[in-house]
This record gives sequence, C-alpha cells and structure tokens, in this order.
Amino acid sequence: MSGWTPTLFAGWLAGDPEVARLVEQEAARQATTLQLIASENFTSPAVLAATGSVLTNKYSEGYPGRRYYGGNQVIDEVEDLARRRATSLFGAAHANVQPHAGASANLAAYQALLEPGDTVLAMRLDHGGHLTHGSPASITSKIWRFVSYGVTPASDDPDEPGEVIDFDQVADLAKREQPSLIVAGSTAYARTIDPRPFREIADAVGARFMFDAAHPAGLIAGGVHPSPVGIADVVTFTTHKTLRGPRGAAILCGEELAKQIDASVFPGLQGGPLEHAVAAKAVAFAEAARPEFAEYAAEVVANAKALAVALGEEGFRLVSGGTDNHMLLVDLRPFDPELTGKVAQEVLDRAGITCNRNTIPDDPRSAFVTSGLRLGSAAETTAGMGEEEMRRIAGLLSRTLRHRHDERVVASIRAEVAALCAEFPPYPTLTAPGGGPAAAGAAGPG
Repeated sequence: MSGWTPTLFAGWLAGDPEVARLVEQEAARQATTLQLIASENFTSPAVLAATGSVLTNKYSEGYPGRRYYGGNQVIDEVEDLARRRATSLFGAAHANVQPHAGASANLAAYQALLEPGDTVLAMRLDHGGHLTHGSPASITSKIWRFVSYGVTPASDDPDEPGEVIDFDQVADLAKREQPSLIVAGSTAYARTIDPRPFREIADAVGARFMFDAAHPAGLIAGGVHPSPVGIADVVTFTTHKTLRGPRGAAILCGEELAKQIDASVFPGLQGGPLEHAVAAKAVAFAEAARPEFAEYAAEVVANAKALAVALGEEGFRLVSGGTDNHMLLVDLRPFDPELTGKVAQEVLDRAGITCNRNTIPDDPRSAFVTSGLRLGSAAETTAGMGEEEMRRIAGLLSRTLRHRHDERVVASIRAEVAALCAEFPPYPTLTAPGGGPAAAGAAGPG
C-alpha cells in the first residue's frame, strides 16, 4: 500500500466503521494499482464533492419548471445549468441529463424512436458492440428486432490489417433488412467511428441514426474524435469514461425530438432523477470545456498508441493493428495460444494491473473465457502518466503473463506496480475533513 494514507473518508464515515473501512480499501486499491479498464476514469475532487452533496436528499420527478414535488427551485437551476453546459460543450440543440447509465440512455432513445418489433441495425457484440446493441440477455432484444453488422476480416497486411467496421456490410444489411434505426458506437472497438457513412446509409433506407458515444464522449469534447452531433438524430453517452465525470449518462438531440426523448426518460423509463449526479455532470461538462481538457484528450490517445506499440514489441497482437482512441483490444493467442483472457485478467489483478477480459472478433472462446483483453489509457493519463509509463506498463504486463505460474515473480511485479503508482497518485491534493493529506483523490481538473 505504498503511498497511501488512510485518512480520506475517516471523518465522513466515522459513524459507520465497516463502510468506512471498505471505502478506504477501495480508495487504496485505486491508488496503488494500475487502472487500465477502458470504461473507467478518476473524477476530479469537484465531481466527487457534487456527487456526495445534499442534492441527494431532494425528490424532483419531472423537469425544470414541471416538477411533481415542491421545493425544487434550486434543483431546477442545477439541472438547467447541466443542460446548458452539455449543449454548449457538444454543440447540440437539446440535452437530457437525467439517465442513470448508458444502458438506460440507450433504452430511452430506442423507446423514443421505435415501435415494439421494429428492426434495429447495430454492431455485433463479438465484434465490439454493447449489450444494448442486441444481446439476447438485454431487454432491448426482447422488445425490438436486432440485426448485426461487424468488422472486416483480419489481414496480414500491416498497412491494412482489417478488423474495421465493414461499411459495405452495413449498407447491404440496411438495404435488405430496412431497419427503422441504425446504431453506431461500440464497447470494444479501438478505431475512430466516422458518423458520416452511417448517416448516408440511414438516409438511403429511410432510417433514423443513433450514435452511442459512451466511450469516445470525452474524446469528442476534446476534439480528437469526430463529433456525431448534428449528423446523428440522437447521441447517447456516458459521463464516467473518457469524459471523466460521475457515473451516469445523457442524451443529445435536435429540438424536433426533444419532447419525445424527455418523455421517454421520464415518465417512460425512470422516476426521480439523481440530482446530485446531475450536478456532478454539470461540473464535468464545465471541466471538459476548458482548454486543458483538449490537451488531456490528446494525451489519452497518444498514451494508448504508445501502449499499443510497446505491447506489439512484447509479442501481443493488437486487433485492427492498433488504436485511434483510448482503447486497445489485445489478442492473446500469438503471445501464448494457451492463455485465455480470463486467466490473464486474474493473474494481472494479482500483480496490481486492473483490466478486463474481452472477446476478439470471431473469438473461438466464450464471452466468459475469451481470447483477449481490453485496455484503456484514460484513467492513468488523468493520474499524470505519459508515454514512458505506458512502455513500462507494457513490460510489466508482459512479464506478469510470461511468469503467471510463479507467484514470487507476480508478487515482485506487484511491488513494482505499487512503486509506479506512488509516483502518480490520482488524488494528490485532496485533503481529509480533519485537514490531513489524502493520497487518493483525483488529479483531474478542479
């Protein structure tokens, strides 16, 4: 636990030592291990403060000026502020900031745009799509009919490695299936997703177009990924990944769909909004509008590219040959044909390297076992790490997997990881209620 001072939450949770202990342990885990999960980040202290504020006490079903409870004068200002900041940041006409999660934002968008039984064209799960893009396990597939497009085959040509969205397939499926909605976006795709070809295909078949920007939202805000706003009919996104805000989501659309989207979120899907989270979203939107956030977004991409190159030098295969965003999808089979994603994730956890197993395109193994890993650069970029640290991380990851059966080596690497993390504490300036230093609070803006 090098570099960790367990004081951050001692005052806040003094009356509940059991919960205080667990929160402290999680804060210590985040501060002393490498956070490489592509869907995670470290929020700023300001976001933490808003999330833990008295706004959690207020019930506020409805929308500003149209609440079902009294006493919402301040809450209305909070939500209006978040909506204004979201539309300004992304250049959208309308924003709904109430969705609790990306899955519920997607469900609300589908409900607003579709009738039960309508056909939706979205990305295959085993090629990088999300559960809400048509998984049999998701309620979305029980209400609407999903048809899936995928990526092109892998190639040995280093200049055209393949495994990118197959727009010929998207166009052919759209023409044959006549979907009511085409969805772009992914949960495990390391390349830029250009919204324009999707728009052209949607227009050709008379479909609506939705862009699920859960992963690249912060990169879009930072100007390093093309924006789908003004191209897609609806854009959904989460606020806790590359955008570096609280856990939650939002929906952007034009004025012509504003009433449908709002009605779909409430009362169609959710009850009272989490206004403490809405306030924290407002904080995150303001932070993402600052010039330094654009610098951060560029660093996220540069770090991911550096990590990709270093992993390639260690013998790993990068799906699609590399990355354009914050994410890498690693095929473990060339490194070690017997190594599964499940085993790799578990041993890396023991070495203090946190990531998640993930299927690769046309994976021969199940989604529970997998042949791949998904890695992300956003969180450790927030902590201050750069390209040199990414190269060190690649070496640590490779050594761990090569020596995964030797617990002494794994323990030694765990100590190296802790030392590296101590150089880049995610919350170096946050102080505990008593005024003492706390080593785990976020290095992000604020």
